[in-house]
Amino acid sequence: MAEIDGGAAAAAVNVANGHRDLTFNIEDQTHHQTPTCLPTIPFLQKLIAEVLGTYFVVFAGCAAVVVNADKDKVVSLPGISIVWGLVVMVMVYSVGHISGAHFNPAVTIAFASCRRFPLKQVPAYVIAQVLGSTLASGTLRLVFSGHQDHFAGTLPVGSDLQSLVLEFIITFYLMFVISGVATDNRAIGELAGLAVGATVLLNVMFAGPISGASMNPARTLGPAIVSSQYKSIWIYMLGPIAGAIAGAWVYNIIRFTDKPLREITKSASFLRYAGSRNGSKR
Repeated sequence: MAEIDGGAAAAAVNVANGHRDLTFNIEDQTHHQTPTCLPTIPFLQKLIAEVLGTYFVVFAGCAAVVVNADKDKVVSLPGISIVWGLVVMVMVYSVGHISGAHFNPAVTIAFASCRRFPLKQVPAYVIAQVLGSTLASGTLRLVFSGHQDHFAGTLPVGSDLQSLVLEFIITFYLMFVISGVATDNRAIGELAGLAVGATVLLNVMFAGPISGASMNPARTLGPAIVSSQYKSIWIYMLGPIAGAIAGAWVYNIIRFTDKPLREITKSASFLRYAGSRNGSKR
């Protein structure tokens, strides 16, 4: 951000992740600028996007669970899986260019652990995500009240250890895909939403009947807070966060170069490129 003394207004345009943030600093001629703890408007916009994105993801996904339980399994497991995958894909394309479309404290923490997200912004993002999930769960409880009120949270069907391991694996898988399509410049960025949504769909399809396929602490916390059901909730805090961090770091290990694949293969095969590099070191 550029700063100009003498009472002038300084404008800075920050181009990052395909969007532009315009901020202004006004400094008095006789006073030095003092640091402020107030969030900037662009950051508030990001938080609002996270609240809304998480709200719609949890509302649609949990609504499918509630309707399926109330209407004699009319939605079915494949239907619930499709709803979760589609709503994640839609919201990634809707607000991904604004906030990064995390919607998930595990994703935010994993990105911060790899220094791909500011650590100081993590608490605000996590609060926004939990708020969105809680509001969505509260809305569902108001809409489906009385005999239609079914718990839409996640509970282990088998042992706690089984669900913990499963949550770790499926969140590892999800974060590995996110790291590949969203942080590697060699990937086709336009397909990020489709890839992430498809991964969620697959995970819910096979893990849903066992652990509920949370992959997201906020997705579990929202319904738990509204319904005051906290049984085995530690599984859905520990498993997804540990799995996401592991998935992000493993992808970083195999990220062998920052050059796009087309640059490596432009004039020769990859093997010839690697051979020329080895020869130049001798």
